[in-house]
Amino acid sequence: MWDDSLDRARRFAGEWLASLPERPVGVPVDAAAMRARLDGPLPPEGLPATQVLDELAAALEPGLVATGGPRYFGFVTGGALPAALGADWMVSATDQNVAAAVMSPAAAAVEAVTTRWVLDLLGLPPDAAIGFVTGAQMANVSCLAAARHALLDAQGWDVGADGLAGAPVPTVLVGAKVHSTVLQALRLLGFGSDRALRVPADDQGRMRPDLLRDLLASVDGSVLVCAQAGQVDTGACDPLEAVADVVHAREQAWLHVDGAFGLWAAAAPSRRHLVTGVERADSWAVDAHKWLNVPYDSGMAIVRDPTALTRALSLSAAYLTVDARDPSGRTPESSRRHRALPIYAAVRSLGRRGVADLVERCCALARQAAEELGHHPGVEVLAEVELNQVLFRPRDVDPGELSGAVARDGTCWVGTTVWADRPAVRFSVSNWSTTPGDISRSVAAITALIDRA
Repeated sequence: MWDDSLDRARRFAGEWLASLPERPVGVPVDAAAMRARLDGPLPPEGLPATQVLDELAAALEPGLVATGGPRYFGFVTGGALPAALGADWMVSATDQNVAAAVMSPAAAAVEAVTTRWVLDLLGLPPDAAIGFVTGAQMANVSCLAAARHALLDAQGWDVGADGLAGAPVPTVLVGAKVHSTVLQALRLLGFGSDRALRVPADDQGRMRPDLLRDLLASVDGSVLVCAQAGQVDTGACDPLEAVADVVHAREQAWLHVDGAFGLWAAAAPSRRHLVTGVERADSWAVDAHKWLNVPYDSGMAIVRDPTALTRALSLSAAYLTVDARDPSGRTPESSRRHRALPIYAAVRSLGRRGVADLVERCCALARQAAEELGHHPGVEVLAEVELNQVLFRPRDVDPGELSGAVARDGTCWVGTTVWADRPAVRFSVSNWSTTPGDISRSVAAITALIDRA
């Protein structure tokens, strides 16, 4: 029974992966037609597993986007390294619930080793804690929950027991170009996204530490400052050393860094200067399914003080053998899959040098894309290329129309955004399999569509 199902899934996976280098990246399909391929009355009787998988493979294929392929540049989306993909299959096959060490001693051991390796790679405090979560959204929630607990606890307030009503709530400060997941975390945690003070940014999206200092001078009480490594449109990193100087000059302050993809710059010698001072923060959010090229979903909440993280997130019940030392004492979830295993496999397969090369190669490819796009008279490159993000605007074509035309063409995929109050296009290079040829081929397709518009 298992062999037939696994063989069918393996055949589909092999065909899909083999198609990635040349298949159209994503040709838009009609949503109703896509659903019709899957819909129908609930079957009164079950079907053989192999038939279900065969029908799924046929129905899904037209609506799948080649996000794991070498020319997907629409979002900061990595592919899946072979070792990480294989490990992810092992996660599903072994089906471990990693809420408690007693439920999977192997998973607990993998999390401990992976924690040590990741902290070493990123140059973060070796005794920090990591919670393995779904992505940067829940990493930001987890880190800011730890900050909320620690800042209020220092004032004698137990937010877990007593809530926020009447609490001496910290003042939150974020950069003007803060990512939406940080704002969502503030909403979920009761801080309120609109109550956060916005610190103006420079023309690349970097927080201005001098203006942060000015704002902090007008704030009484505890503060939570959210900085950024890797602005989503430009890739720019806040000047973290200067930001840390300002934040740590006062008592009752917590510095969080949203480093969903940009934090990986710390692992690459040629890019490390962009995040100088990042180790001085109190918490960090980072994805593995972006630049580390681990399958979805995979994020990490990293907190300097393990006690702050576990006291904010751990749970207990009479029937559970879970305590703060268990894996789920560091995440918002109880039941969850073994997300650390693909990260372990990716890091072990690459090694320190391989991770650095992955980051540096993507940065070089982004610079190539910016240079080739910039040579076309119909394109304006809008920002410096520090990491893997290229931000540009077609001079005589609506960016949304260009993005749609690129999707229909299928050679590559790009995304849209708004920069300086005008629409623009994002080109994000994050995949281990992307080559210089893929960049040139994609730029040629984009500029040809501009010429035809």
